[in-house]
Amino acid sequence: MVEHSVSLSASLGLLLMVFFSCFGMVSVREGERRAARVFFMAAMVGAGPLLLSALLPTPFPVIALSGCALLGVIVLFRCLFPIRRLTDPGGRATRRVDERDIMFARGRLRPGSPEFDAYYLQRPENLAGDNRTRSLPGLLSPEAEKAEPLAFAAADAGFRITEALRDAVDGPVAELQQHSMPEAWTRRLKELARRWGAVDVGVASLEPEHIYTPIGRGTGGWGNEVTLDHHWAIAFTVEMDHREVAHAPEAPVVAESARQYVESAKIAVHLASVIRDQGWPARAHIDGNYRVIAPLVARAAGLGEIGRMGLLMTPRLGPRVRIGVVTTDLPLLPDPPGEDLTVLDFCSICSKCADNCPVGAIPDGDRIVMERGRRWVIDDETCYRYWNVIGTDCATCMKVCPYSHPDNPIHNLVRKAIRVGPGTRNLMLWMDDVVYGRKP
Repeated sequence: MVEHSVSLSASLGLLLMVFFSCFGMVSVREGERRAARVFFMAAMVGAGPLLLSALLPTPFPVIALSGCALLGVIVLFRCLFPIRRLTDPGGRATRRVDERDIMFARGRLRPGSPEFDAYYLQRPENLAGDNRTRSLPGLLSPEAEKAEPLAFAAADAGFRITEALRDAVDGPVAELQQHSMPEAWTRRLKELARRWGAVDVGVASLEPEHIYTPIGRGTGGWGNEVTLDHHWAIAFTVEMDHREVAHAPEAPVVAESARQYVESAKIAVHLASVIRDQGWPARAHIDGNYRVIAPLVARAAGLGEIGRMGLLMTPRLGPRVRIGVVTTDLPLLPDPPGEDLTVLDFCSICSKCADNCPVGAIPDGDRIVMERGRRWVIDDETCYRYWNVIGTDCATCMKVCPYSHPDNPIHNLVRKAIRVGPGTRNLMLWMDDVVYGRKP
């Protein structure tokens, strides 16, 4: 019995050392120095007593094993309790959004222009705040707080490339219309999108609430009604590099953001062109030239859930993605929507993005009921104004989100644990705070 306890104590100690050391080595590769220190310390602290007890006489091995068993019971209790009621998914949007009201469209208005006068005649309550934002240095400005010439030049070049593609989002449709089963079209187009760099792809039925109304930016006349009568939407995500996002809110993050907008635009324009060549109408929706609300379409296409920070939370990369959309009449098969109660529940207890937001633009309370469903509502004016102070698109919320860790077996194990139940979500959040810090 004693020999068995000694052997078991030594084996368990070695197992714990290897387990935590693997996490530590992964953290070193990811550049997460604090996490690496925590895991290597856990390897020594967790395995040390067990290995040491194996060298000591009875009853030390039995005591060490009993301590491990007690710790296991505590962890199990932590996973099972507290049992709380899951939040409801919150419904769906019930009305369309005027694109002229979003901050990106308002930021493009120039004093003295007909659009400027027309908008603030209709929305006089927005004039003072928007003028305050215009008085700031601005995105990618050399006078901004986070200005870095090379990174800003890279970002500006990326945004200019995306803008150069704005006229390619639509085009003539081939006269000869090709026909196939919806299953075949869906499979082939998803394969193409992934081959060109998409991380994940989904299909949704295009609903009225997905579509902007009056045009606020991009091609077409400002203020004109959006006419988009397509039946289907293909949504896809591209990954923002974890190491670049880790710089947030410094300049490298906006350069990475611009780079991935280019990649998503290339895929969307290419995919739409292929569909039109098959004799079916299709339009790409890219940065600065959307006709649809990309996160809502992506959610409907099963790519993720809308989280506390107002961004799409994907299963593998969290909010660390950019979204592209192609709308079409080509017959397709829709995917199940991305209603994920585990994400909503985790966001309800986490609030890490809200705690780390430099200007407090992310709410730290419960979701509220709105015309567009139940959701967390960020203060987009305050958020956008901060961007114009620092010159980047911040992304601090994206950086600190526990879902944003790299897509690898170690972090995917944690993601699976989050889906198990409320107790494991509490435990995983506590572990994320210990390993990475509540305010990294």
